[in-house]
Amino acid sequence: MKGMEQKPGCLVLENGMVFHGMRLGSQKNVIAEIVFTTGMNGYLETLTDPSYYGQAVVQSFPLIGNYGVIPEDFEARKPYLSAYIASEICDAPSNFRSRGKLSDWLAEQNIPALTGVDTRTLIRILRDRGTMNGMICDSPKDAEIEKIHAYRVTNAVRSTTCTQAYTLGEENAKHHIALLDFGAKANIARELVKRDCRVTVLPAYTKCDEIAALNPDGIMLSNGAGDPADNTEIITELKKTAALKIPIMAICLGHQLLALANGIPTAKLKFGHRGANQPVLNLMTKQMAVTTQNHGYQVQYDTKNQHCIETADLLYVNINDNTCEGLRYINIPAISVQFHPEACAGPHDTSYIFDEFLQMTEVQKCR
Repeated sequence: MKGMEQKPGCLVLENGMVFHGMRLGSQKNVIAEIVFTTGMNGYLETLTDPSYYGQAVVQSFPLIGNYGVIPEDFEARKPYLSAYIASEICDAPSNFRSRGKLSDWLAEQNIPALTGVDTRTLIRILRDRGTMNGMICDSPKDAEIEKIHAYRVTNAVRSTTCTQAYTLGEENAKHHIALLDFGAKANIARELVKRDCRVTVLPAYTKCDEIAALNPDGIMLSNGAGDPADNTEIITELKKTAALKIPIMAICLGHQLLALANGIPTAKLKFGHRGANQPVLNLMTKQMAVTTQNHGYQVQYDTKNQHCIETADLLYVNINDNTCEGLRYINIPAISVQFHPEACAGPHDTSYIFDEFLQMTEVQKCR
C-alpha cells in the first residue's frame, strides 16, 4: 500500500468542530487525544517518541517529511502515537540518509494520517480551549461523538515499557546506571553510554529489591506517556527505591512519578508543553535555556506549601507559564527535570544535567 494514495478524510473534535483534509497512511478510523508540537525539525523523533502513546500529534510546522525516513534517528523501535496530522507531507524527500517517503512509512506502521489540514487554526483552538479528543475518519457522519468524549489514554506505561531487561555500553564502563523504562527515548541511554556508563534498562514494574540487587551507581527514571497518577504500583515501588539512597535522575514522566512518590501532587495542563523551543529558567544561576519538552501534566510544586519546601528545592521554572520544570530533593540524592536534557534533535542547552547526575554518583561512592 502506497502512503500517497489519498482520499478525503476529516478530524472531528469532541466539541463538534470538523477539519477536512486528505487521508494518508492507514485508512482505519481512530479516536485519540489531539495534541500539538511546535518543533521545526525532528519529526522522526516525534513520531517515534513513546510519550505520544494514545495521542494524535499535530505538527505546527507547515511542511513535514522533507528529509524522508531515517531509522537511525528513531527514538523507539516503532511508533506509539495513534495518528499524525500535518498541513503538508512532502512526497519528494531529499536526504542522502533517507530510506523512503514518510507517507509510505506511516502506511507500513498502520498509522492514520491527515494532511491538507488548516493546522494553524486547529492549534489556535487547542491553545484557547485546551487539549481535546478527536476522531480521524472518512466523513463527519462517521464520527462517534459519545466515544470521542469518553476516550482516555490508559495503560500507557504498560504498553510502552520494555518486556525484559537488557544492557547497553561496555561491561567495564566507569559507571553502572539502572534505567527504569516508562516509555524511554533511546537517546537517554545513548547520552549515558557516551559518558562511559553501562546501562541496564529495566521494565517499568521492576521491584525495588531487584534494582538493589544490581548494585547500580545510579538510577535513571525515564520519560513516558499518560497520567502519572495512574501508576500507583510504580509510585509505591519508587518510595522504596528512593529509600535506598542511590542517586536518582528523573526525566519528564519520571520527574512526575518521583514527585508523587514524595507526596508532591501532579495535575493536567491546559494544552501541555510539546516542542523544541520551551524556555526554562535555572533559579540557581539565573540562566535561561531552550529545551525540548513533551508532556501534558505538571508537578504542582507550591513555594508556599511546607511539605514541598521540606521535600525539595525548586530548581527550574518554565518562563512561559511559571510551572515547575525541575527539583533537587533534600533528604534523598535525587534531581528531576520536566524537560528533556537528552534532546534529540536538540537543543542541547541542558545536557550538562547528565554530568551533574554522574558527579552525584561519584560523591555517593566516596561516602
